[in-house]
Amino acid sequence: MTSTAWRGRPVLVTGAGGFIASHLVEQLASAGALVRAFLRYNSRHQEGNLKFAEPGLREQLQLIYGDLRDMGAIRDAVQGVDTVFHLGALISIPYSYTNPVEVIDTNVGGTMNVLLAARELRTRRVVLTSTSEVYGTAQYVPMNEQHPLQPQSPYAASKVAADMLGLSFHKSYGAPVTIVRPFNTYGPRQSMRAVIPTIITQALTQDAVKLGALHPTRDFLFVEDTVRAFQAAALHDSTVGEVINFGSGATISIGELAEMIIRIVGRDVAVVEDDHRLRPQASEVQRLQADRSKAAQLLGWSPQVSLEEGLKLTTTWISEHLGEFVPQVYHT
Repeated sequence: MTSTAWRGRPVLVTGAGGFIASHLVEQLASAGALVRAFLRYNSRHQEGNLKFAEPGLREQLQLIYGDLRDMGAIRDAVQGVDTVFHLGALISIPYSYTNPVEVIDTNVGGTMNVLLAARELRTRRVVLTSTSEVYGTAQYVPMNEQHPLQPQSPYAASKVAADMLGLSFHKSYGAPVTIVRPFNTYGPRQSMRAVIPTIITQALTQDAVKLGALHPTRDFLFVEDTVRAFQAAALHDSTVGEVINFGSGATISIGELAEMIIRIVGRDVAVVEDDHRLRPQASEVQRLQADRSKAAQLLGWSPQVSLEEGLKLTTTWISEHLGEFVPQVYHT
């Protein structure tokens, strides 16, 4: 199916001001979808990453401000849409250590509200966003969708619970739910909570890149590839009731990633392991590597952007928006 399938379709994207969601909103609007963007209410009516959207596309969006925990607001947002892409969540792993109740209320309770509203209003498809964090450290690689779930942070536990809710609604009520499980997505607009933006920013502005553990390995996927996969999952009937991994299938250590980025930046910068940036020991996920064969089989999807190409695109974008970034502690 091509992007023309979205022409004239009303869709809802929750968490629309977030990193992946803002790219999804842009691609859907470009494809002619009638996009309703649900944003967390704030007194300044800030739009998050939607401020970077092309002005012409931005004017096509219907912005709705609310809280995922407010059932009335969610029901109003879901009313009349064909597809719900549920990306709204509190995603910071360190924040989940200190504020687990808020994270659970938002990520689990918010997902319940989306599922209840979609069931009541007979929404054609609900795409729930999971995370590779639900797997914890790999017991085997590549990691397929049958890999044991072993959450190592309150955030990861909240996503396991949300996933199980989605699957239970499918089995109990026949709800048309698809669960997508991206591995480490990166690209323009990603916040400094993530490792790639913090490496790039430090490499551009400092004499040393300070990181936590350098040995863990990750599977990085460029955001444009992730967003293509989201759309394909929403359009294929074969994905209903399924969990689908999205990843590159390749891995790189954090230390090797830093060296690659430093080469791209072109500055003489040291890499320093900083104890203050380490995760709590029991929560560190040592290895992630996606088995993407199910996505290939059901969707005909495969990544199109190499890691080096994606890092160059991301470095260029961050260098042009340095004012948006302040180095801070990251999670991987």
